[in-house]
Amino acid sequence: MEIPQYPNSRGINVDDKSQLDPLFDALQPRVSELTFANLYLFRKAHDYRLTRLGDAVLALGRGYDGSPYFLPPFGGDIAAATRRLLDEGLTLYGADDGFLSRYLPNFGLEVVPDRDNFDYLHLKQEMAELNGKKYHKKKNRVNYFQLRHRHQVELFNEGHLDGALELLEQWRRVRAEFGEESSLAQEVEGATEALRLREALGLSGVVVLVDGAVRGFALGERLNRETAVCHFEKGDLFLEGLYQLLDREFSRLLFPECSYLNREQDLGEPALRQAKLSYHPVELLAKYRVRRSRHPF
Repeated sequence: MEIPQYPNSRGINVDDKSQLDPLFDALQPRVSELTFANLYLFRKAHDYRLTRLGDAVLALGRGYDGSPYFLPPFGGDIAAATRRLLDEGLTLYGADDGFLSRYLPNFGLEVVPDRDNFDYLHLKQEMAELNGKKYHKKKNRVNYFQLRHRHQVELFNEGHLDGALELLEQWRRVRAEFGEESSLAQEVEGATEALRLREALGLSGVVVLVDGAVRGFALGERLNRETAVCHFEKGDLFLEGLYQLLDREFSRLLFPECSYLNREQDLGEPALRQAKLSYHPVELLAKYRVRRSRHPF
């Protein structure tokens, strides 16, 4: 389906993967939002819509508070399209340092770092091996789990789907009982579609089975030539060491050609931030909100 010229736009459908994937492949993005699967799975949560400005293709979206923004263009004349939309008063979300230096140098902009949405970048080998003193507690928790549970780790396949969906519903109920309702519905909806449309979206995953039942899963994809991204990681919240095992096995079994793993953002949740920092990221990939300066220098 044709992508309309700005200011017209349209929603995203699965068939758009064939025309967007080549753009992302050429772009080699570093930020986790810029994959087809991410755009599709969160199209409702962020009201993502595709538009074309000249020869540039991009997505318009909205934050959880309803504020409009646009993502960095996927291809074409990226600089011209970005400046045009900034001139119209729109906010750019998801620009990293490389984008700013390449496309918006000295442009009289308000550039605000969005710490809650910084991506966590890790060395994949470190995540897979958990060697050294700094990972001692992680390895102990993995060992604790392995000694207490009859388990198997397998690559995700269609036979795991029903068990993964059942686990996801259990995870949702527990989180709801803990009072964590902020964006729970959107997250569960995205994860459900990711499980059901895994092959169509090009996602790969691992599962942890305990006594033959799915107790944890993780799904992700290639982000660029050097980096994989883990979009979803869900498990039984009462099995100590399960999440550490999931982290390790995702890194060990999937995307061997990649050196880095992007584990996305913490959304400002203190417990999630602490957990992600405990894996010693090699980089917090800064993302910025950018708009035209009201007080140009």
